Amino acid sequence: MAKLLGEIRPAGEPLPFDWTDYYAAEMGSPLSRRFLVAVDPVRRDSLPGIKVGLEAIERELSVAGRRTVNLDPGLVTPENFVLATAKNFTHRVYLGEGVFAELTLEYRGGEFRPQPWTYPDYASNEVRALLASVRREMLYGRASEGSRTCG
Repeated sequence: MAKLLGEIRPAGEPLPFDWTDYYAAEMGSPLSRRFLVAVDPVRRDSLPGIKVGLEAIERELSVAGRRTVNLDPGLVTPENFVLATAKNFTHRVYLGEGVFAELTLEYRGGEFRPQPWTYPDYASNEVRALLASVRREMLYGRASEGSRTCG
């Protein structure tokens, strides 16, 4: 992942992923989620290449054709959180390389706010608070390093 994003670090603590059983047949259960953040800024136009690169890592770590990890990159910006996906839908914008962008959360009124299509886990208070923390670090810095994006 560092080849795609540069130095990365964990953001927040691992969270249970119990919002859906969508991945259970492929990955087992119980599942947990971990957010990672690129320490240095990542260009917005690099999102398609990052998604394609992370999909290659997913394939590399697969066992018997089943993923052992699901890596979904997103960008935290001052105004929103955008998720990259390979799945098209009416509210998603094609970026190229088989990748679509979804405006998952907008930052308004001092907080990240979900859209009607936002997945319930991203709409949760825990994830929105974590992303708000990443946003604050991006804008105002951290003790010695500034986080810029979430992947």
